Amino acid sequence: MKIVPFLTATSLALSALPVMAQTEAIDDSSLREQALDVFEAIPQKMTAIKQTEDNPEGVPLTAEKIELGKMLFFDPRMSSSQLISCQTCHNVGMGGTDALPTSIGHGWQKGPRNSPTMLNAVFNAAQFWDGRAGDLAEQAKGPVQAGVEMSNTPEVVVQTLNSMPEYVDAFKAAFPGEQDPVTFDNFAAAIEQFEATLITPNSAFDRYIAGDDAAMNDQEKRGLQAFIDTGCTACHYGVNFGGQDYHPFGLIAKPGAEVLPAGDKGRYEISQTVDDEYVFRAAPLRNVALTAPYFHSGVIWDLAEAVQIMSSAQLGTELTDEQARDITAFLGALTGEQPVIDHPILPVRTATTPLPAPM
Repeated sequence: MKIVPFLTATSLALSALPVMAQTEAIDDSSLREQALDVFEAIPQKMTAIKQTEDNPEGVPLTAEKIELGKMLFFDPRMSSSQLISCQTCHNVGMGGTDALPTSIGHGWQKGPRNSPTMLNAVFNAAQFWDGRAGDLAEQAKGPVQAGVEMSNTPEVVVQTLNSMPEYVDAFKAAFPGEQDPVTFDNFAAAIEQFEATLITPNSAFDRYIAGDDAAMNDQEKRGLQAFIDTGCTACHYGVNFGGQDYHPFGLIAKPGAEVLPAGDKGRYEISQTVDDEYVFRAAPLRNVALTAPYFHSGVIWDLAEAVQIMSSAQLGTELTDEQARDITAFLGALTGEQPVIDHPILPVRTATTPLPAPM
């Protein structure tokens, strides 16, 4: 992971290029080639995670871990109040978010930041707006223990799981050979495996770069060209159109305090390094048309307005209304097939299951 405190010479040069005029013929071959230099399609299916150069095969996904992770993801008893689940803030049916400016957690507290989508989050280099979690398993542990979110402890989570025989059996099946498989680490690993399946392939954009000229309309193609030409790809690239690097929010011109609250200094809270003040992970843009409101502050509800803010704050350019409309239309072409998940039947509590804590 790296912080990118300035635009590259290439992106600055690109920002000076003219956007394709509405009447100009679109060269699909050229546009596709440009896109393939920067982006990748979402795979049809995930079979492994955490692939590295030393371990290219990665950690295989298993049906037992995925099914256990699904139960844990939907089970509100993983919170101390037994009211809040992972699904509460990352609703699979709403683009992987809760569609609130900031999430509501334990004791009806408002969280400090907008809830990022977990759809396609497996492709991010790090999790959370400040990148403090290196993978989905580490991320899964955070909200459970956060007082403003699920307000629980690893010990109570394990106690709760051990109180229900169906969960004990499910952990044994998912983690065979372990003497004591019901652990907080395995809890997080199972959720990670389930979340790794929550990908959205076959977007219009993915079909387009695969060779289907008709997958995107002319406006979406103009928007893709503008997205590339104006330098958006300096931050938003790869399979998830972002989620790879850290960048100062307000690189060229800082937005107002409503969009960039002075009290939230981003990655600085993790590193305590002055250069990290107001530095955040570049937001992934897959399915962004489904995930309003926008930015870590969650105050912008209109995607075209968010596009304009990013253009002036990060690139120092003012898009024309036509450019903004075209880029916004293109971002809609990043909406893929949404995962269809059957809500699991959860294990029944027993006499030893901890009671809900007061909200």
